[in-house]
Amino acid sequence: MSKSDKEVIVAKEQTVLTNNQAGAVNDQAIVVDLIEQLEKNLHSSWPKILQLIKKYPKKTGGFFSKTEIINAYRQLYPTKPYSKLVQKLRLKPIRSDSGVAPVTVLTKPYPCPGNCLFCPNDLRMPKSYLAEEPGAQRAEKNFFDPYLQVMSRLTALADMGHRTDKVELIILGGTWTYYPEAYRLWFIESCFKAMNDFALRDRSAVLRKRYEIAIKKLDQPYTSSDAKQNLAILQKLALSEEQIRANYNHLINKYYLQPEKKAGISAWQRSTWEKLTLAQNKNEVAKARCVGLVLETRPDEINQQTALDLRKLGATKIQLGVQTLDEQILKLNRRGHGVLETKTAFAILRQLGFKIHVHWMANLYGSTPKKDQADFLKLFSDQAFRPDELKIYPCSLIASAPLMDYYQNKKWQPYTYEELLAITTFTLKNTPAYCRITRMLRDIPAQDIVAGNKKSNFRQIAEASVKKDEIAIKEIRSREIRQQNFKQEDIKLSKIKYQTSVSDEYFLQFTVKVENAEEKILAFLRLSLPKQKKHWLAELNNSAMIREIHVYGQSLALGSEAEGRAQHLGLGSRLIEAAQAIAKQASYKNLAVISAIGTREYYRKRGFTDGKLYQFLSLSGKV
Repeated sequence: MSKSDKEVIVAKEQTVLTNNQAGAVNDQAIVVDLIEQLEKNLHSSWPKILQLIKKYPKKTGGFFSKTEIINAYRQLYPTKPYSKLVQKLRLKPIRSDSGVAPVTVLTKPYPCPGNCLFCPNDLRMPKSYLAEEPGAQRAEKNFFDPYLQVMSRLTALADMGHRTDKVELIILGGTWTYYPEAYRLWFIESCFKAMNDFALRDRSAVLRKRYEIAIKKLDQPYTSSDAKQNLAILQKLALSEEQIRANYNHLINKYYLQPEKKAGISAWQRSTWEKLTLAQNKNEVAKARCVGLVLETRPDEINQQTALDLRKLGATKIQLGVQTLDEQILKLNRRGHGVLETKTAFAILRQLGFKIHVHWMANLYGSTPKKDQADFLKLFSDQAFRPDELKIYPCSLIASAPLMDYYQNKKWQPYTYEELLAITTFTLKNTPAYCRITRMLRDIPAQDIVAGNKKSNFRQIAEASVKKDEIAIKEIRSREIRQQNFKQEDIKLSKIKYQTSVSDEYFLQFTVKVENAEEKILAFLRLSLPKQKKHWLAELNNSAMIREIHVYGQSLALGSEAEGRAQHLGLGSRLIEAAQAIAKQASYKNLAVISAIGTREYYRKRGFTDGKLYQFLSLSGKV
């Protein structure tokens, strides 16, 4: 590719981000009049708001989008970026109803230690991911560069009217702990740099430099930032699905990693613990703070040292690919580890205070609906497990997965609609109140599914089925307050106690009944009391552990308050006080917290002091 071609691409990509950032809007005089009218009609219904927007068409044709109106408003009133009007126009409000702005990024394609039957093999993506998935599309467009992915996502969220000062950073792709350490450090450092830089008024110089480096990937004969070009390149290789399934790791090395190394990209994608620490320290007071860092890996990749490294990176939650707790089904599906490794991973992660987010799969090769039900119940009946969050992933057949051979030979078939509905409703009915089902089906595009469910709204179907049986769903996501109104005097504090193999766990929650008498959750705290006060990590000796504090409701600015909102009612501080009392009564010396980088200031203001990897509150004083 010529130098001029590269410059065109750099300019094009940079213009897209610059336009998003600036929110340039044509017909300025018209949009100013429209904004004035919208502010006068803030309490009008949505149909009336839409009618009002249509009364002010663009001179060039069409109507102003919500994003254009939001960006125009911010140009007019830069000191009020999240005014009532912006909140009224906010697109997809559910994305920040949990109180934080979620930002998902993908690591680059890389060999995987596993060879699971159900796992897709897409040469354009890290193992198990597909190019048509939303997060994967954004990663491919941005050269899998973490800085550009984070910046792109934050820009999009801000343009849609969402707050971006509290960010949950979710890093997916392949097996995290299998990537080289230098790459992992670079990836995390780059994410933090992007959050730190997001407040800059003029980011064009920073973005241009990043693009100029990332653009080197275009020197590789098999890589581009354009999905159609990548697909065309892959098709020219004339590789069959069977060849890709059998040789994924080798092909990734040949067509992705070796050209990267030749172009000098691998040498650039390196960092150190010292550089990462500097970026983390800066993020403690940044405008876009990381209030949660999520990493995913396999159970057999977890030991005490790898878990400590995850903590040093700033991680607070680990997504763990458990898939099943049936030893025989693990073997049949070539998972590469057994139940013992899963038990060990749970124990180590919980001892270090991580939230444990489990991937669980139904309809695996060798399973049945009856076996799946028994397996799911074991997740919570066995003290060795009891996860905090779940992704329910019934198996869908993808052509690039080794399971394709079993399907063609009639050894495996997807569940019928009725069987799938039965197992999903079963999981909703049997998930305890301390656990959250984050996702019920994987977001795989219908065109990629050879056999299996293609309905994107299956969770809603399952929830409606449970409600028809007049059974209350206890899991957290179904009880979140979101935009519902409530009275502060109706808020109640309750606690759920349960045991694990290594701890006594307390789930403290503030709940309130809303208009239809449903109980909704406003905030919760996970408190862990280790059964052994002498910890294998000396820093945590004789310490109870706050593993998570979460306050629900539309994300508000750090330090702000709002009438009738769950956030900033002091619920977090009250939960800490309750946890402090429980830990002191159990004779612990300290109350530790696995704080995210961007929440360190929050805990310092509440009396916690910094340790090496955790923050601590002494329990020697009065509670």
